[in-house]
Amino acid sequence: MAGNVEDIKRGSRALRGTLVESLNDPVTGAIAESDQVLIKFHGSYQQDDRDLREERRKQKLEPAYSFMIRTRTPGGVVSPEQWLKLDAIATRFANGTLRVTTRQAFQFHGVIKRALKPTMQAINQALIDTLAACGDVNRNVMVGANPELSRLHAAVNEDAAAVSEHLLPNTRAYYEIWLDEEQVAGSEDEPIYGQSYLPRKFKTAFAIPPLNDVDVLAHDLGFIAIEEGGEVAGYNLTVGGGMGSTHGDPETYPLLAQVLGFVSRDQVKAVAEAVVTAQRDLGNRAVRKRARLKYTIETVGLAAFRADVEKRAGFALAAARPFKFEHNGDRFGWVEGDNGHWHLTLRIPAGRVADTAEASRLLGLREIARVHRGHFRLTPNQNVVVADISPRQKARIELLVKKHGLDGDRRQSQLARKAIACVALPTCGLAMAEAERYLPEIVRKLEVLLAQHALSEAPIVFRISGCPNGCSRPYLAEIALVGKAPGRYNLLLGGDARGQRLNQLHRENIDEEEVLATLQPMFARYAAERDQGEGFGDFLLRAGLVAANPRQIASQLVAA
Repeated sequence: MAGNVEDIKRGSRALRGTLVESLNDPVTGAIAESDQVLIKFHGSYQQDDRDLREERRKQKLEPAYSFMIRTRTPGGVVSPEQWLKLDAIATRFANGTLRVTTRQAFQFHGVIKRALKPTMQAINQALIDTLAACGDVNRNVMVGANPELSRLHAAVNEDAAAVSEHLLPNTRAYYEIWLDEEQVAGSEDEPIYGQSYLPRKFKTAFAIPPLNDVDVLAHDLGFIAIEEGGEVAGYNLTVGGGMGSTHGDPETYPLLAQVLGFVSRDQVKAVAEAVVTAQRDLGNRAVRKRARLKYTIETVGLAAFRADVEKRAGFALAAARPFKFEHNGDRFGWVEGDNGHWHLTLRIPAGRVADTAEASRLLGLREIARVHRGHFRLTPNQNVVVADISPRQKARIELLVKKHGLDGDRRQSQLARKAIACVALPTCGLAMAEAERYLPEIVRKLEVLLAQHALSEAPIVFRISGCPNGCSRPYLAEIALVGKAPGRYNLLLGGDARGQRLNQLHRENIDEEEVLATLQPMFARYAAERDQGEGFGDFLLRAGLVAANPRQIASQLVAA
C-alpha cells in the first residue's frame, strides 16, 4: 500500500489527480480510489455509513457514501461571524451538527458528493479553508487554548499561525478544483514538500506551561513556550511524538516526543521547515506504518537528527530551558484574562455540537455567536471557549448558557469533564469498536464505581478510541479503552494528568464487564491508599498495580 500511495502522490500533478472527473461522475456517490488518497490533502475523507452496509448490500446498492470535511483553523480560533457561517454550512450541507476535533478543527459529517464543492466554497466564504487539514503534510497547528495569560497566548498564536501558513503546500490545485480558480500554465514548485510530499501525516503543537492541554509530547513537532518577564522568550523544541499503532504489530507503537533544544521566536519558522524537510528526506517511504517521524528518529538517532536539523536551519539549537506542566485538561467556567476580559470554557461531550434533550448546544452557541463581540477557541479536549468577553457582556452570555443547558459541566463529574472520544462508528472506516456513541454509557458506569469509593470528584483522565490509531490520544490517559472488536477493547492504564507519561496495556480484548471488574479493586485501593493529591495513574505505578511502559521517554527538563 505504501508504494501505491507514493506513486499516487508523485503522479498526482500536484494533488490534482482525477478529482474533477470523480466529482463529475454521476454514476456513483464515491470517487476513484486514487482520488481518495488525494482528497485528504484537500481536507476531506470519503466515508460510508457502516450501520447501513449490510442492508444496502442485500439490496444490491452501493454503500451510503458521504464525505467528512475538516477545517484548517490554527489554534482553533474563529470569530462569531465565522461560527455562524459554519453552523449554517452544517445545517445546509452536512448532518446538522458541528464536531470539534482533538486538533482544534471543525469536522462536517455526511456531506454527499454533489454537495462537496458547494460546501468547500461556503467554508472559504467564511474565510476558512480545509487545505492540508488531512494528508501527508503538516496538519492543523494546535495551540494551548486556555487563555489565562492573554498577552502570552496572543504571541504564541501569532507564531503558530505563521508556522501553519509557512508549511502549507504550494500547489494551486485546491483553488482550481474547489474555487474555480483558473489554472496557471507551467510547473509548480513545492520547495518544502517536493513531488511526493511527506512519507506520512505530520502534526505540530504549541504548548504554554503550566498547561499542556495540547498534549505537546504526542506530536511530531512541538514548541513549549518559555516565559520570561511576562513575554515569550522562545520555545523548547520537541520532536518525534506520535500516538498511532497497529494491533498485533510490534513494529508500531506510541512514543513521546523528545526535547531537542531551544529556539528564539524569530527562529521558529526556519526550524519548523528544517524538521519537516528532514522527515521528507529521511522518512520511511517503503513501509507506511513505519513512516512517522518518531520511527525516523529511532532509525537515525536523536543526535544525528539534531545535527541534520541544525544544518538545514542554518543555526545551532540552544540548550533547552526548564519548564513544568501541571495538567493537560481544560479550565471550565469563567476565567479572567490579564486585559480584564473574560473567557468561558463550555463542555462539549465528544466535541459534538448538537441539540439534544440534555442541552441545545447548537442553538445555544448560535445565539451566543449572534451577540458575542470577542471570538471562540476550540480546545484540544473537544470543548469550546467563548473568549474575550467584555465585562459588560458577561451577564448576557451567562444567561444564554443557562437557557440552553450549556452549563452542564458544572453538574458533571471530573471524569465526565475530562473524557475524550474519537468519532469511530458508524462513519470512520478504521473503527473496530464504538467510541463517541459509547462514551456516555461507559462514563456513567465508571461514575457508579467511583461513587462507591467516594471518588466522584477524582480528576481521572479517561479516553476511548475506536481503533489503535489514537485520534483521542488514548495512550496518554490514566484509563484508556482502545477498540479491538465490536464491544471489546484493550484496557490501558498508568498515564498521568500532565501528558508526560505513556500508559501501558493491562488487559487485552475484554468486554465491558471485564473492564469494570478490573477497575473496581483498583478504585478501592486508590481510595484507601493514595497520597494527598496523588493522581490515579501515579498511584497505579507506585502501588505496583501497573507496570511502566517500557518505551517511556520522560522529559528530562521538567523543573522540580
